[in-house]
Amino acid sequence: MQPLLLLLAFLLPPGAKAGEIIGGHEAKPHSRPYMAFLQIWHQDVQSRCGGFLIREDFVLTAAHCWGSSINVTLGAHNIKKKERTQQVIPVRRAICHPNYDKKNYSNDIMLLKGDSGGPLVCDKVAQGIVSYGQKNGSPPRACTKVSSFLLWIKKTMKSL
Repeated sequence: MQPLLLLLAFLLPPGAKAGEIIGGHEAKPHSRPYMAFLQIWHQDVQSRCGGFLIREDFVLTAAHCWGSSINVTLGAHNIKKKERTQQVIPVRRAICHPNYDKKNYSNDIMLLKGDSGGPLVCDKVAQGIVSYGQKNGSPPRACTKVSSFLLWIKKTMKSL
């Protein structure tokens, strides 16, 4: 349950205050190396999202996290402090699902590819990406089911 709370805090919608874990506790440092922190800029507005590595050169996140410029931070335990384990990587390409609808958040999934999005994890398998919910992180939250998009994910990664 604790990894889910950490994930939910990282995957709040753009503009939400995502700097704190709501109702959770601090994870063991570097125990979740697949987690990614996203800094997004769009029209001079900065926002944050979370995501996770699905391959060494792809991050999976929510499509509502799109921006004109995105940096992915990997290897961080505390994003508020500069750690020598952190890597900040600019995204080379952001690929939203072609049927993403920002009005109702359907198909809210996106792949990020840079020179190298927070999962809902069950039994050590990524099951979903937080799509929308309360801005304060309280339930209910809705997730995009990752397995429904495996064909699109594999096809898109293979073509790049």
